[in-house]
Order: sequence, then structure tokens, then C-alpha cells
Amino acid sequence: MSWLWKAVAMGLLWGIPLFGWAGKKDRRLDLYWVDVEGGAATLVVTPAGESILIDSGNPGTRDPERIHQVASRVAGLERIDYLVTTHFHLDHFGGAAELSKRIPIGIVYDNGIPQQNPDNNPNDTRFPLLIKPYREMSVEERRIIDPGTVIPLDSRPGTAPLKLTCVATRQELNRAQARPGLPAGCDPLPSPKAKDLSDNANSVVMLLEFGGFRFFDAGDLTWNVESTLVCPQNVVGSTVDVYQVTHHGLDQSNHPSLIQTLAPTVTIMNNGVTKGCGPETFATLSSLDSAQAHYQVHKNLREDRENNTADEYIANQDRNCSGNFIKLSVRPDGKDFTVSIPAHGHQRTFSTQDR
Repeated sequence: MSWLWKAVAMGLLWGIPLFGWAGKKDRRLDLYWVDVEGGAATLVVTPAGESILIDSGNPGTRDPERIHQVASRVAGLERIDYLVTTHFHLDHFGGAAELSKRIPIGIVYDNGIPQQNPDNNPNDTRFPLLIKPYREMSVEERRIIDPGTVIPLDSRPGTAPLKLTCVATRQELNRAQARPGLPAGCDPLPSPKAKDLSDNANSVVMLLEFGGFRFFDAGDLTWNVESTLVCPQNVVGSTVDVYQVTHHGLDQSNHPSLIQTLAPTVTIMNNGVTKGCGPETFATLSSLDSAQAHYQVHKNLREDRENNTADEYIANQDRNCSGNFIKLSVRPDGKDFTVSIPAHGHQRTFSTQDR
């Protein structure tokens, strides 16, 4: 049974209509982690019914179709209002062009389309061909995102204030929310790793706020740049409720100082069957005093299978999976949020942090 039909079955079981139950009908803020099998695609639907897609998975038809199914059939969307591409690796921008053929895309935010491979490899002759569909896809408008850019979202009357801000990009920081002083997670500061010359280091870092709820997504940002977000100042400004585990859970990322300073209640990892869920990252997440639950889109099926969260928090447990998604829904006043895996009936509610 596919994830979609499982979602239908669970919707009938819970008495919830499958279509149009996101956003403005229930005045909740909804987030979906679409299974793009080791890529990234996080869909946000606001209480006003606006939509933001952060990254678009891999090229081909599988990932764009999965995103489209969640967007149209589950969230009831007729368009993607905003697309944020965190950086120019295929598993983050590759699905956008094909997706644009299935559903209209409004404004695209990115770091500016590079003419050549951004991974310090100007002699790569394949990259101009790989980026061509993204460059030529039909969208309403393109904008360069900068530190401090606020994506203009409508707040619906009777719901918490809503804001989506670029905290950092291209290794530049927005210090508007910076807190002075040295965060506890920076003393001592773990050793730096080898300098990352790939475009991962230039990833867009987004902070979504809905009343007291705060969600952090840093794309594939890597270790050394991650530490600058919180050491010596915390430019994110406060702790977060939900941390999207950076870079699919790979050990090149997920700096302990960042994670400890952000002190999330819930972490969600968009990993693959063998990609992500690195042992160092898993140990850092497991050591968090603040965390009440760790979610994974996939179960790690490598030999180091001890590096997995509990099965009830994993959306896809088999190698040949159904592409199940994870959903998060925030109450209209922003005071609590529920994480669910509709395909197998899991749901758990958490209170937002007092700050």
C-alpha cells in the first residue's frame, strides 16, 4: 500500500478529510518533510494558506512527484508561493524544474545561479547542463536571498505572528537577533574540521517563527560555518523548538556547539537508507538534555544500525519504502505542536519552550 493510500486510510480513521486540511481551514501552521531519499524537501503551509518549499529533492520524476502529491493531495495546495533553494547541489535543487511542470511556482529565492560548479571545480563541464533546467524553469520571479531577508508572509487574524527570516547565507550572518556573550555550548569550542570548499558551506539558513514556536533549517551547512552561528554570539537569537538535522545527519555537519545552544525539543532528520545518521551526529543528538524526541524520514540500514532513533519515530523502515512523510502542525496560538507520521498512525504533541 502506498503512503498516499495509507494517508487516506488514516484520514478516514481519524475522521480528518485528506484534501484541504492544511493551512487556512484549521488556522494551523503545517510543515511536511517529504521523503526524497537522502535529498531535502521541507514544505511549509501557513495559516493563511501560503506555501514555502525549502529545497526540491533530486532530479527525475520520483521526488517532484512525491512533493507534488503532498502539496496538492495532502495539503490541498494549487501552487507553491515561494521556493527557497539553500545551495546548488543536485539533491537540493534538482527536482525544481520537473516540479514546476506539475504545480506553479511563484517567487524563487537562492544565492544566485552559478555559471560553473560552485564546489571549487570550474573545469566541471557537466554542471552547466545540470543547472540548465533550474535556470530555464518557468517561475513568476527570482530573487537573491541575503542575510536578514524576510520572506513576506501574511499573518491570519486570530493566529500567532508569523515570520520567516534568512539568518545566514554565503557564510555571511544576520546579527539583528544576536545575543551578546559566549553561549555555554562554546566553552570549550570543539576543534574545527578541514575547510569545506563545497557549496554546502554557503547554504541558506532559515528561521521560521510562529508566536512562541521556532524552527531552524540550515540546508547542508557544514561544521566550521555552523559554529559561527552561535560562537561567540548566537545570531539565531534564542533556542528553537524544532531542529532540522543539518546535511541529512552527516558528520561533516551538526556542530555540537550549534545544537547544544539551540537546545531543540524535537529533531527531524531527512536522511536516506544509507545516507546520513552519522555516528558523531547521532551521539550529539542523543546527548541533548532538551530533546524529547528524534525523528528520521528513513531508518539507517548500514552496518551501524545502532545509530537509529526508536522505530515509532521513523517514517520509512524498509529499503524499498513507500515514501512516507513526516508532518508537524502548530496550534494557531503557537503554544504547542504535534508531530505525526500518518502512514502508521504515530502522533505526539509537544509544548513550545518558555523563553
